[in-house]
Parts: sequence; structure tokens; C-alpha cells
Amino acid sequence: MIEDLWYKNAVVYCLDVETFMDGNGDGVGDFKGLKRKLDYLAGLGITCLWLLPFQPTPNRDNGYDISDYYGVDPRLGDLGDFVAFTHEAKLHGIRVIIDLVVNHTSDQHPWFQAARKDPDSSYRDYYVWAKKKPKDANKGMVFPGVQPSTWTYDKEARLWYFHRFFHYQPDLNVANPEVREQILKIMGFWLELGVSGFRVDAVPFLVELKGVKNPDVKDPYKLLEEMREFLSWRRGDAILLAEANVTMDEVMEFFGENDRMQLVFNFLANQNFYLALTRGDVTPLVQALKSAPRLPHTAQWANFLRNHDELDLGRLSDKDRLEVFEALGPDKGMQLYDRGLRRRFASMLDGDRRRIEVAYSLMFTLPGTPVLWYGDELGMGENLALVERQAVRTPMQWSPEPHGGFTLAETPVKPLVSDGPFGFQHVNVAQQRRDPASQLNWTERIIRARKECPELGWGAWKVLRTGNKGVLAIRYDWKGNGMVVLHNLSSRPCTVKLDVGGDEPCTLFNVLSEGHSRPEDDGRHVLTLEGYGYRWFRVGLENPARRHRTEPLP
Repeated sequence: MIEDLWYKNAVVYCLDVETFMDGNGDGVGDFKGLKRKLDYLAGLGITCLWLLPFQPTPNRDNGYDISDYYGVDPRLGDLGDFVAFTHEAKLHGIRVIIDLVVNHTSDQHPWFQAARKDPDSSYRDYYVWAKKKPKDANKGMVFPGVQPSTWTYDKEARLWYFHRFFHYQPDLNVANPEVREQILKIMGFWLELGVSGFRVDAVPFLVELKGVKNPDVKDPYKLLEEMREFLSWRRGDAILLAEANVTMDEVMEFFGENDRMQLVFNFLANQNFYLALTRGDVTPLVQALKSAPRLPHTAQWANFLRNHDELDLGRLSDKDRLEVFEALGPDKGMQLYDRGLRRRFASMLDGDRRRIEVAYSLMFTLPGTPVLWYGDELGMGENLALVERQAVRTPMQWSPEPHGGFTLAETPVKPLVSDGPFGFQHVNVAQQRRDPASQLNWTERIIRARKECPELGWGAWKVLRTGNKGVLAIRYDWKGNGMVVLHNLSSRPCTVKLDVGGDEPCTLFNVLSEGHSRPEDDGRHVLTLEGYGYRWFRVGLENPARRHRTEPLP
């Protein structure tokens, strides 16, 4: 059992150490640089950092091809630098979770090298092999159009090996008890070095057991229970966050009965949000929210607008996906794998602050925990000259100085966005920090408001009827306190008449500004929203700490 369920009211910030801040001037971001920027992250209001893979790697897939689970890529520092960073993060009140990539390894990992050389090696059964090329080898690729197959012939082993991802990332045989033990050892190692949990990569493939025949493994999801049990014994407040882009009919298999993953990314809400935003009609998002199962008390959704991969719209119909493509990424070079977009959020909206604000306000108030992608607090753009998913993984833009203040080296690890309205000369931390009206300062204020409204992370919720397809209204209730949040995804201003529920009519107190609302004679509230407008209201109490007082409210 988790001690305090801290993740219910957390604000998660995802970054790649390699592209965040160079601390030693060699052009590559590192842990020394990241540690120096903890003041910035704490000031922004971040309470949890999610780090993309930073272990030793040939780096053919942005670090997801790991060759040593127990180290740090020398370009980024060493284990001492990592521990110094996690210690400093703790002093800033920031927890750290890291990617757990155990669906596959790099083909350079010692396990695979031993497996391919010696059929009698214990490591041979760490991977999935076949004597003949399977008939379905050209199906089920994660990266269609780029990845030709899921099986590759290894000349040294004289066998075919399975890889759900690229050929240099052979899948581990997670039905093998020795592999499961290795997974737990990896978790235990990083827990001892100060992490508060793991974002588990590609969880559906972790339990798929493709090509594996092991009569002792009757329930593939048992592995998730083993991971959760180990985690709870080693550190009671650590969490598992699942990357599981699955249907709502499947998702409870990953939550389990309070005994598997604590958090799962809500991909369905994310994809239908983009359709709703494109149309100015909240109906697709409402349907996605209502289709979600009610979660166990310790379970939570993780909500995001953008992440480190392509914006995956694969669960939309072909017609709906094309509609989003035409609105947010019409050029073929902006699209990827026939299912997604490789653009950052701000550039998809042409930097329109009204739409950016309403979108992030909505993300921060959806049922669950908000997750930010680094640089989105500034409105950074992408570099489409970079291949595939690299377009959104450019260095952080700290200042208008050369290379955006990311490094003093002549050549950064990746080129920054330097042209157009999203170039580092125009979009950077230094300038926005000094501008009270900047997106950075707006984001800091909205994060502060989110942290002061625990009802959004903890409360029971329901969608309210607005009578307007452009407006989404949700009510939250927790420990006698209530909140109502409204978002207009349409460009048209509107007035809605809202029944917020409750035992008796009450005042709605605006959390973000003035403009409280008193009920009409029929108990309903008449609320006017500008195009792309949003409101956060407390129900009945301006200060929730006053709920036990007996004197009348103003």
C-alpha cells in the first residue's frame, strides 16, 4: 500500500537529460547541468521529474536501446552525478521517476551477445528465437514504413530473433523466471539510488509474450503484480506509470485490483482531445471520458498533451485522423508512421495563446495527474529537419544567446530550433521570465492553482450538461469540497446555463481571477465564456479551509 498517494496531486515534467542543460561544455546535456536547473523546475512548480533513458547505449533509438541497466551514459555523467542530482532534487521537493525499458535490450547488451554466441548459455533463453522465419514477420511493427519486420536472422546464432521495435532491440523473454528476477534487480538498484518509481515502457508488449511457450506462465499480467509487490516492499511510496495505449476494455488489466500499475496514460482522452480541439466540439472528449472505467482508490490516470514520441492518433478513425492532420499537420513531413504527428503543441496551433491556454488549462483539470513535456511551458516548436521523432527532442531554449544558452560548445548534441517564430531568439526562458504576460509565467500560475486544488487529483467527478457542444464542464467533489471547471474549445463566445448540482444553490468562487457567480432564482448559474475561454470555480467556499465554520459566507 502506498503511504501517501503523492502522485494524486503531482505535476510531472518529462525531459531528456541529453537535451536539457550542458553542465561541462561538451555540447551534450548532463546531470551536472540538470542539477543546476532544479531551481528553475522548483520555481515552475514541478513536483516530479520523469527522466527518459540515460543508461549506457549505442544511442540508435534515443537511448531506448540500453546496453547496461546499471550505469549512466558517460556523456551524461556517472553514478555519482546521478546520486548528487537525486539528492538535490529531494532538497527541492522534487521526486524522480525514470524509464524502465525491459521489453527489450540493445543488441549490444552483454546478455544478447552471450545468447547469440553460445546455444548452451543461460542467456540464450533471455530472448525469443525461432528456427524458421515466422509467417507473420511482416505484421505488428511499431514503426510501420520505417521498420520492415519484427523478426531478424542472426548469422552467429543461426536463428531468427523477435523484436517488436527495431532490429537492434531484441525482445526479452519475460516468461523466463531469470529475466523476471533481473527486472526486479534493476528496479531495486535504482530505488536504492533515490528514484520514486518508474515509467514502464511499452507495457502491453511486456505482457504479450510473443513467440514464448512456457506452461508455467498462465497469466501474463502476473509480472505486473510481481513488480508492484517488489516495489511496495522496497519503497512504500514508489509508483509505476504505464505506457499502455490500449482500449478501455483492456485498461483495467494494467491497473488490476490495486495490485498492478498505479498510473496509466490516458491515450484515448489525449487523442479525442485533439479531435475535439480541431472541431471546437467537446463531444469526442466527453465520450472518451465517459467510456473510462471507474478506477480503484489508489489508481490514477496520467494526462498529457504532448510527449517524446509522435503524437499518436492511431485510435481515431481514418476519417477523424485525417481531419486532425489537415488542421494541425497538413504537410506529409509533419506526419509519421501513418498514424501521428511529429510537431510540438504550440507550433501546431501557430502559437495562438488563447488555444494553448485553454488546452493546458483543460489538461491540468482533467481527471488524473498532469504530465508536461519539457519546453512546452515556453511554447517551444519542433525542428522538422530532424528525422522521425527527433523533431520534438531539440535542446531546451534557455536564452537568446548562442545555442539558446544550452551549451558553450561550438556544436550542440542536436541542432536547436533557430528559425522562424519558435526559434530560441524569440522563445526562451530568460525573456519569458521577465515578462509577466509570458506563457512561462502563465504556466507557473496555472501549476500553482492546480496544486492548490487537490479536488482535481483526488475527487469524484462527473461531466455537467452545458447545452453547448463547444463547452466542457466537469464537477469534482472531495472531502466536502467541490470544484467546477469549464472550457470552451470553440472560437465563438457563448453563455451557458449550468446546474452544478448539490443540495442547495451556492456561489461559485473564481479560482483564477475575479468574476464569481451567484445562482439565478432557479438555482442555476448563467456563465459567459469568451472564445477559447476557461473558468475554475470552487463550489460554495472561496477558501475550502472554511468549510467547518458556521458563520454565513458573503
